[in-house]
Amino acid sequence: MMMIGWMVLVVGVLLVPSSQSLRFDIQSGKIKCISEDMKSNSMTVGKYQVINPNQDRHQLLPDSHKLNVKVTSSHGHIFQWAEKVEKGQFVFTAMEQGNYMACFSAPEHWPLITLTIDFDWRTGVQFKDWFNVAKKGHVDALWLFCELQAMKVELEQLYHTINSIHEEMFYFRAREKEMQQLNQETISKMMWLSFVSLCFGFSVAGLQFWYLKSFFQENKLI
Repeated sequence: MMMIGWMVLVVGVLLVPSSQSLRFDIQSGKIKCISEDMKSNSMTVGKYQVINPNQDRHQLLPDSHKLNVKVTSSHGHIFQWAEKVEKGQFVFTAMEQGNYMACFSAPEHWPLITLTIDFDWRTGVQFKDWFNVAKKGHVDALWLFCELQAMKVELEQLYHTINSIHEEMFYFRAREKEMQQLNQETISKMMWLSFVSLCFGFSVAGLQFWYLKSFFQENKLI
């Protein structure tokens, strides 16, 4: 039962996608950065949008509700730089392993206002040379492809994990059988040792009785 519970726990963990889906606030003149640790040749896709403060969502956002967005690597390489936008998206392949950072800043405004931002950042798909196809018209298709590839990777990891658990179960069963056999052999040896010890004790007692009887008879004590 413990092994089955552990397997379910591992399955649940592996099915969690590698992503950051956030909603956060930024005040005018402030900046907020979000980092993601990525491996080399790992594909990443991000989407961001300023939430419309108007009750009527069809109304255009005021000019004060715009963002500056900058996406960089730990080595200073810039993957996106956008100014005064209300939404956007990016897709690229990490060239080196390390922390990648998406920074959002709100332009100066008086009186101060607060912007609410939805940000979804997904990573973890191992793929190469995506810069050749990561054009503006392909981002949505790449987003879907990223989801499918991520699911494929997670399912492969799940498959290998289940196989590993299956092999460990057989290993523990074999070990349990060996331990049972060793216990039986140990019990059998202990029984024989106890029998030999008992026979030896009776033999010594018999010899002592015979010696004492002979001694007393020779000395005419009995």
